[in-house]
Amino acid sequence: MMKLWKMLCAAAMFGMTMLPAHAEEKTITIGTMQWEDLGAISGVTKKALEDSGYTVKVVSFSEWGIAYAALSKGDIQILASLTDYVAQDYWDKNKKKLEKISPVSFGLYQAIAVPNYVPIDSMEQLNGNADKFSGKIVGIEPGSGLMRDAANSVKAYDLKLQLVEGSTAAMTAELKSAIDRKEWIAVTLWEPSWMIQKYPVKFLKDPKAIFPLAQTYNWIAKSGFSTENPHAREVIASVYLPLADITAIAGAVADGKTMDEAVKGWTDTHADLLKRWENIKSK
Repeated sequence: MMKLWKMLCAAAMFGMTMLPAHAEEKTITIGTMQWEDLGAISGVTKKALEDSGYTVKVVSFSEWGIAYAALSKGDIQILASLTDYVAQDYWDKNKKKLEKISPVSFGLYQAIAVPNYVPIDSMEQLNGNADKFSGKIVGIEPGSGLMRDAANSVKAYDLKLQLVEGSTAAMTAELKSAIDRKEWIAVTLWEPSWMIQKYPVKFLKDPKAIFPLAQTYNWIAKSGFSTENPHAREVIASVYLPLADITAIAGAVADGKTMDEAVKGWTDTHADLLKRWENIKSK
C-alpha cells in the first residue's frame, strides 16, 4: 500500500508540472494623450503589437491625471509618459501601483520660442522688448506641464509679459499669422513638433534653467504587467522612435492626414526596421 501511495503521489506531482502555464492575454489596451508626439508613439507601438498577433485598443485622454487614474485601476494596460518632468507629479503619486517597461524616445524639450528674425536669444531679453511682443506670451492649454514651467519662468525672470492661456490650435494660428507678417511673437513651444519643422523659430536660452532638460518618453504599465505579459513586454521594449520620426509623422498629420494614415505611411516605409524589431523581440 505504501508503495502504491508513493506512486500515486509521484504521478500527481508529474501531472501538475505538465499543466500549461497561464496563457498570456492577447488583447492590449493602450492609453495615449491627445498630442501629436504621443499619438505617433502609440500608433507605431500598436502596429508592432499587431504584427505579433495582439489585438490592440487605443484609448485617448486629454489630461494626465485621468490617464494615470485609468492606468492605476487597470482600465488601460500601458501608457507612454514623461515621468521625469512633464508628468512627474502623477508618476510620484501612483508609482507604487505602476512599473516602467522601457524608454521609447528621448529629447522632448519645452520652452519659450520666438521667430528666427526676432533679434533676441535669451529669456533675459524679453522685458526690454515687452512692447514689441504686445506684452504677452501666447500659451496653450491650462494645466499642461509646459504652461506650469512657463508660469514659473515668468516669476523667475520677473517678466512684464502676461502668459496667456488658450489652446494649441489658437497658439498655432497666432504664430503663423505673426510669421506671415514678420511680426514679433513669443509662444510656448515644444520639440518634437511639426511647427518646429514648418516655421522658422528658435527657443530662447534659459540661463536660470527653469525649463527642464531634454526628457525621456517611457512606456509604463500597471504593476505586474511585465510578469503577466512577458512577450508583449518584449514587443513593447523593442520599439524606439527617434524625434525626427515623430516629427515626420506629426508633419503628415498637419498636412491633412489622419494619425492612423500618417503612422501607416511611416511603418510602410520603415518595414525593414520593423523586421529588425521582430528579430530583437524574438531573442
